[in-house]
Amino acid sequence: MEERHKQILQRNRVNLVRDLNPSDMFDGLLSKGIFTQDMIDEIKSSGIRQDQARQLVRDLETRGSLAFPALIECLHETGQHSLAELLLDGEPQNQPLPQPVHVRPVVRPLPVSPEREFGKPRATGRVRRDSIQSYKMDANPCGHCLIINNVGFEPKSELSKRTGSNIDCEKLERRFKSLNFIVLVKRNLKQKQIKQELSALSKKDHSQYDCCVVIMLSHGTEVCNNRFPGAVHGVDGSNVPVQHITNYLNGRNCLSLQGKPKIFFIQACGGGERDTGFEVSPDEVRPCIGGTGDQTDAVPMSSSSDSLSTQSDEPDAKATLPTPSDILVSYSTFPGYVSWRDTQAGSWYVEILDNILEENAATDDLVTMLMMVNHEVSQNSANGLYKQMPGSFNFLRKLLYFQALPCQRPIQS
Repeated sequence: MEERHKQILQRNRVNLVRDLNPSDMFDGLLSKGIFTQDMIDEIKSSGIRQDQARQLVRDLETRGSLAFPALIECLHETGQHSLAELLLDGEPQNQPLPQPVHVRPVVRPLPVSPEREFGKPRATGRVRRDSIQSYKMDANPCGHCLIINNVGFEPKSELSKRTGSNIDCEKLERRFKSLNFIVLVKRNLKQKQIKQELSALSKKDHSQYDCCVVIMLSHGTEVCNNRFPGAVHGVDGSNVPVQHITNYLNGRNCLSLQGKPKIFFIQACGGGERDTGFEVSPDEVRPCIGGTGDQTDAVPMSSSSDSLSTQSDEPDAKATLPTPSDILVSYSTFPGYVSWRDTQAGSWYVEILDNILEENAATDDLVTMLMMVNHEVSQNSANGLYKQMPGSFNFLRKLLYFQALPCQRPIQS
């Protein structure tokens, strides 16, 4: 929102809080793309009418240049003309309100520079900063990284403790600090608290940063959808769809991250099904590293193997993804299947992801490294029987190279 419009709202905050009827505004602000359904739900849960009005005005200030004219239009549409006129009294007469602009996307092929042509080796002194093929990733620090680590779940959720997840959390916190991110770790959050943390992250000013990372370590759920599948559980048993998680940071809802990569790592089950794989030649496999201490991040279900401890998560509905560009979601497992976690060493996915980042972040782009993770995890077996296949939904437009700084490992005593 333009500074002059923010000042108008601030000067009239008392009148808006006193007289505004937020419930009449929600549909209009949603249909005009100013608010998302999650934002409206958050406003509704903020308290009485005055509290909702206060939160609505506060959120409007973060919603871009079209938020103020949309507010005026919604006030007129809902019969709150006096408030609209009050706000317009503070608007200079020679400053017309901006009108929505409908932009038709233009698709142009990306040029391929000689040193990045497929099938040719990459030059040792590659140039990646600010190129059309690579995201700018030289801000200091690079950006924010939010890690949500749910380990202990409330009894009513009927979800078991995720033993070993703290190991995953410590590895990833250390790793992304070494990649020059500002890392914030939140533990054992309920569904509402997860949404609050994501909302707070989306409202930060990311204009000085180049990237944003969100890592979810929790129980997961299977969701049937043709876009981002799955959801993660809060410790109260309620879940947040992955698509909602990504929506907080997309180009419409977080303006200061427009055109910048938003990366999501989901260590959770995609469902309750177990994959026994298929037979291949001996050259395709190696000895498994999975052991009898492996658990899944899925809901309790019956098993023919008493040596395997299982946990599971329940299905939930999905939302839509209006603006998916510059988003990558990396899943620890294929939709519908369990994700394995060793109680002593942490999850297969995080352990291998951490190793790959340590060994290759200085030379390889993220998508290439995730391919390495897929391969390494696919070689593991739980009790020599069950398999796991990670994967990702990639909407990045360029290559992403992390800043590779020396990782400070804990000193062994």
